[in-house]
Amino acid sequence: MSGGEAVSVLGICGSLRRGSYNAAALRAAEELAPEGLRIEQASIAEVPLYNEDLRLASGFPPAVEALREKIRAADAVLIATPEYNYSVPGVLKNAIDWISRPPEQPFSGKPIALMGASPGRLGTARAQYHLRQIFVFLNAYVMNQPEIFIADAPARFDTEGRLADEPTRSLLKTFLVALRAWALRFKR
Repeated sequence: MSGGEAVSVLGICGSLRRGSYNAAALRAAEELAPEGLRIEQASIAEVPLYNEDLRLASGFPPAVEALREKIRAADAVLIATPEYNYSVPGVLKNAIDWISRPPEQPFSGKPIALMGASPGRLGTARAQYHLRQIFVFLNAYVMNQPEIFIADAPARFDTEGRLADEPTRSLLKTFLVALRAWALRFKR
C-alpha cells in the first residue's frame, strides 16, 4: 500500500513473560507494517493492581496515566494476547480496568485489533472473544476480519523469537493492511 494518510497504532502485549510469543508477534507486526502504518509498543508491566480507593484518593498512577494518554493519541490499538485458563490474562484485564475508568475513558470510539499466539491449537481464540465482549462495553470498535490466531507458536517462531513461518507472516501482513484501513474509517 503506498501513500495516503499515516496511521499510528499503539501495540500492547498481554503477557509480561520475557520470551512471550505475543511480544514476538508485536515485533513481527512492527517489521511487517505496510507503508502508512506505524506501530509503537507500550508496556503494561508497571500497572499496579486495580484499586478504586487508590484512584479516588490519588488519581491515576503514572504508568496508567501514560497508557491512557498513549491510547488517546493513537489512531488505533493492537493487542497481542496469550490465553490463560480459556480467557484474558489477569495482567491485561487489570490494565484495561485501570485505563477504562472515568473520566473520559480512552477506549471509547477507538478502533481495536486483536491477535494472539499460543502453543495450543486454538491460538488464543477464546481470550480474543472475551476481549471483544469487554470492548463492546467500553464502546470500542474491534476489527472483525481478518482474524489472526497464531496456533502452535513454538513452530511458528524461531529460536531468536522471529516470526519465521511464511504463511503466518503473509496472514499478518494482510491483517495489518486491514487494520490500517479500519483505523482510517474512524480517524477524525
